[in-house]
Amino acid sequence: MSNCENRTYTVEDIAKMLNIGRTSAYNLTKEGHFKIVRIGNTIRISKKSFDEWLDKLDI
Repeated sequence: MSNCENRTYTVEDIAKMLNIGRTSAYNLTKEGHFKIVRIGNTIRISKKSFDEWLDKLDI
């Protein structure tokens, strides 16, 4: 597993964690709720940024 994979989630990962569809997960990335990195056609989401956003939701 590369260092990038250790520090990021895929869109599919966050969709599973939030129990939402892939389209909704992609929409969250487009809305700028957390930091993303594009590698070619792949979107990777910063674990730190996503986890901080999730903590702010106060679920």
